[in-house]
Amino acid sequence: MPALEPSVLSGLSASLAVPSYDRSGLTAGIVHFGVGGFHRAHQAMYLDRLMNAGQAHDWAICGVGVLPGDARMKQVMDNQGCLYTLMVKNPDGTREGRVIGSIIEYLFAPEDPEAVIEKMASEAIRIVSLTVTEGGYNFHHVTGEFDADNPDVVHDLQPGAAPRTTFGLVTEALARRRARGLAPFTVMSCDNIQGNGDVARKMFTAFANLKDPELGAWVENNVPFPNSMVDRITPVTTDADREAIAAEFGIEDGWPVVCEPFEQWVLEDHFSLGRPPFEDAGVQLVADVEPYELMKLRLLNASHQGMCYFGYLAGYRYAHEVAQDGLFAQFLLDYMDKEATPTLHPVPGIDLDAYKRTLIERFSNEHVRDTLARLCAESSDRIPKWLLPVIRINLERGWEIHRSAAIVASWARYDEGTDEQGNPIDVVDRLKEPLMAAAARQHEEPLAFISNREVFGDLIDNPVFVTAYTRALNDLHGVGARAALESLASRS
Repeated sequence: MPALEPSVLSGLSASLAVPSYDRSGLTAGIVHFGVGGFHRAHQAMYLDRLMNAGQAHDWAICGVGVLPGDARMKQVMDNQGCLYTLMVKNPDGTREGRVIGSIIEYLFAPEDPEAVIEKMASEAIRIVSLTVTEGGYNFHHVTGEFDADNPDVVHDLQPGAAPRTTFGLVTEALARRRARGLAPFTVMSCDNIQGNGDVARKMFTAFANLKDPELGAWVENNVPFPNSMVDRITPVTTDADREAIAAEFGIEDGWPVVCEPFEQWVLEDHFSLGRPPFEDAGVQLVADVEPYELMKLRLLNASHQGMCYFGYLAGYRYAHEVAQDGLFAQFLLDYMDKEATPTLHPVPGIDLDAYKRTLIERFSNEHVRDTLARLCAESSDRIPKWLLPVIRINLERGWEIHRSAAIVASWARYDEGTDEQGNPIDVVDRLKEPLMAAAARQHEEPLAFISNREVFGDLIDNPVFVTAYTRALNDLHGVGARAALESLASRS
């Protein structure tokens, strides 16, 4: 069985779509940091779609890895000529495979930071894009300010230091462009953060100001940072996925990507040096992304939190198992309809009722096999941004909050570290130790978990929230997740 690389494309099974364009004629117009599964199922896929339509051939991607763990991606990309298989898993069990060719180069910054900097400083590069996760933006989780004490940041701020961070690499490239009289590229965040472009602007500008105040002012005044909303469920690739691709398409791929059929990208149309015709690939270009990102964060992302802790405690391990259970699905719909949707702004062009029904269908796709453990991870970063704003708005307006409060309680019960069958739970969270310690005390101190003001702020001071939270936690301790949801349903 052949290994995936450019010379074998012409001999692959007809059931596996391959690039119809000549990759030797592509030139890189985008440098992308964070070439993981999501980027390859999303931005790179959209560009491949354009290229197959005869467009955007000067907008190919040069991928960049910054973290030590990215060395493996470098090896796979080098071995495969930057090709990879994207396999879409449909709800009916059918699968669609496509070889994506829009990435044409991969640089590993720890090996050669100068090559990365010069690539971005070259005139051909007009966009630098990012999927570096929330942690990659280096802001303090309470103050929201740039963390200048990060050891790698401290290193990068030293005169003449070879940059280790994305901030150091990008800022040095911008400094060189400025010195050479070249216009700055656009920095395009594709991370799942509210106001991702605004966050990127604040963090990169903060670093540039620390490096050189004049450069910082130039970055702030000249570099565009468009906001965007991105969406596609992309589980971690497993050995079973590699084996399925080998069996179905007759190709060995060192790091394929699997995803659901749904895709969405809403992008602010603000670029300094042009952009690919993204709208021709299905991207929605808008003047204001905020209504769309609030829709996603409070409906999709918060609903993931609504299903994952309750589901895991009850013995489920995959998202589709929870969403196919009528009790759990109705709880999610009730949360979306009665607590989340009232907090949203109008969302032009979106039928919210259809969107919410689609979410349940997406969660129910058993072939994607999205794990609850993935959804339960890093809760202290997710809950405060996705769910707590819903609670705060509804408290201010005197509206319903008991489902949202129950989701917080389910997280607190999850962080006790065992499910209802007594099986251990591997809690993954940057605040694991203090949160689990608080959860361990909550049988005697019911408010111990929500007393963490770094996470919950002043919610512990609100008697309406405390009452709803305490009642849900008592139900979880007394009768378990299913019966707790039944109790919630009876009060709807």
